[in-house]
Amino acid sequence: MNALHALAWFVCDTPFAAIPEAVVGKARRHFLDTLGAALAGADTELTQRCLRALLCSEPAGEVVVWGGTQRLSARSAALVNGVAAHALELDDAGGCDHSGAVVVPALLAVIPLRSTPPDGEALLTAMVLGYDVARRVLEACGGYSPHNGAGWHSTGTCGVFGAAAACARLLELNADQTAHALALAASMSGGLWSFIHDGADSKKLHAGRPAEAGLLAALLAREGMRGPGQVFEDSWGGFLRTYAGSGVGAAAEPQALTAELGSVWKLARCSIKPYAACRGTHAAIDAVGALLAELGIDGTQVERIDVRASAFLVDMCAGVDTGTLAAAQMSLPYALAVRCLRGSVGLDSYEGQVRAAPEVQRLMAAIRMGIEPSLAPLDEPFVQVTGADGRSATRQVKLALGGPLNPLSDEALIDKFRSLAIRALPAAQVDGLVELCMALGADTDVPRLLELLQPGA
Repeated sequence: MNALHALAWFVCDTPFAAIPEAVVGKARRHFLDTLGAALAGADTELTQRCLRALLCSEPAGEVVVWGGTQRLSARSAALVNGVAAHALELDDAGGCDHSGAVVVPALLAVIPLRSTPPDGEALLTAMVLGYDVARRVLEACGGYSPHNGAGWHSTGTCGVFGAAAACARLLELNADQTAHALALAASMSGGLWSFIHDGADSKKLHAGRPAEAGLLAALLAREGMRGPGQVFEDSWGGFLRTYAGSGVGAAAEPQALTAELGSVWKLARCSIKPYAACRGTHAAIDAVGALLAELGIDGTQVERIDVRASAFLVDMCAGVDTGTLAAAQMSLPYALAVRCLRGSVGLDSYEGQVRAAPEVQRLMAAIRMGIEPSLAPLDEPFVQVTGADGRSATRQVKLALGGPLNPLSDEALIDKFRSLAIRALPAAQVDGLVELCMALGADTDVPRLLELLQPGA
């Protein structure tokens, strides 16, 4: 049995009871968090443009567009809801990378295509398996840093496998069909990191497109379409050779596809974001907060900030372009400036007038990022804050808030969800979603959950 078929059997045969309760509980939290991010992102101009493009080219469908009144086909709903989930950089990280914004929209979009609705346990099982497969493909590509360094955005390139796996499970495909779904998904993989240079919208599309494509791959496999059986083999045209190279310098680690399959659950390593910025900025944000307290100063008394970071983080997050929301959210200097001056790195700190504020721009100019050769690509940076009185202090926060070893409390998670969901839904529906999602299980009314995602339910 090759890796493709081992993954297919894993997706088909793993019962809900085999998933540790801690992982199930974490899945509920990530499910709620993804819905919150998407509901807040539903009314953004980016999501609305995507929605208009689809509405003008297809008839109304039967799948809910979250936070709105429209219904689309399953594929198009997965795309729009995926874009919405990633639109504001508040979705989870550490999986494929942004697994929730890919897997959850695909998962919920496929429900109307079943003969009967699933229960909450079936939903959670498919979700956990989707996260697992997507992350395994990224690790088989060598991990986030080398895959990113080669120019790929892993949310798009690897997330499609997670969506295909989750949809195959929820559609109750057999192992052969699931293998074909995963193999077909490989030919739908894509997503370039080139958005980093000008804050282009394509980054957000890298969540919606794999959600749509993974769902389509599962539907095609259900109808008998075949994918290549050697898709993960070291051969011409194989996914790993194509996306992770071959020969000297190759990043591919094919054993990662099945290593500790069913005993190490990849969802366990994922983070829930407390800040509306690239996950790479979060430890530095935490460090600045701690340093201001240590020095006994507020952000207006900061003279300069020096950040010593890995070359990878400098390449990714040292930009100072704040002209677009996407560019500002990738900028570590901007995140630190608003943390100092506003005490918050939430959505309100990324409004256009804040990004252009002279005081923010002045402090950004006093923030220096340099490469620390001793740091591995994904190591967290050292941050030094110097006050106007000349005193300074340095800190490296190794476990950023929201990470698996420093998680948000349930209270903080629910507060985050409420603050986001209320932008799109009445308070009663927000409360209803909290209740259903945090107790998601065998008795959950899943059709009711879907109804609550539209205003006026």
